[in-house]
Amino acid sequence: MRTDVWQTLHKDLVHGIQDDQETYAVPFQDRTILLPIRALSDGTRGVASFILNQASFAVVDAVADALAAQLAHHQPDIIVGVPTLGLPLADAVARRLGHTRLIPLSTSRKFWYDDALSVNMSSITSPSKQKRLYLDPRMIPLLTGRVAVIDDVLSSGSSIASVLQLLRLQQTEPVVIGTAMLQGEAWKAHVGDCPVEGAFTTPILRRTDTGWAAP
Repeated sequence: MRTDVWQTLHKDLVHGIQDDQETYAVPFQDRTILLPIRALSDGTRGVASFILNQASFAVVDAVADALAAQLAHHQPDIIVGVPTLGLPLADAVARRLGHTRLIPLSTSRKFWYDDALSVNMSSITSPSKQKRLYLDPRMIPLLTGRVAVIDDVLSSGSSIASVLQLLRLQQTEPVVIGTAMLQGEAWKAHVGDCPVEGAFTTPILRRTDTGWAAP
């Protein structure tokens, strides 16, 4: 298994599925980022995976720079970070936008949390693992003005649907959703009219007799 994925901004890779049938080179600005291909549980589909906390600092910094530039014209007053891998990206983007803090959501219940400020949550990478998503009651006063939500990947849309449901418990609708990777199109059914910004985009892959193929 290759260990060089997510580590380099390449200049010389052709976009798309690579000859090894294990990796996918996604266009990012004038470079590419090499991602591993992971088969989904149905056995017929696959995704190009991006694991933010395993990426090199250079890749994370470049993605954060790009996403901060995309979100800047939405003029958010506060950033909401989605656990778990959305949090380091949210932190990096908030700093680049000149913010002094963010609102971190959590899947770990602290003793002072209120179950009324939580919703169920799952994702494409762990569809059978049901979690609870919490908003710390102490963060409620910060949910004012123009709110932006940041996650690492939008794919099935189930995670972001939970985030939006949780924010609506506080009558909050974000002005923008930001992410490192937009994967496929299923997520579009969950975001409504909210603008979405992504640093790069990958398709849902399908398995054929000769290997992986992109739409």
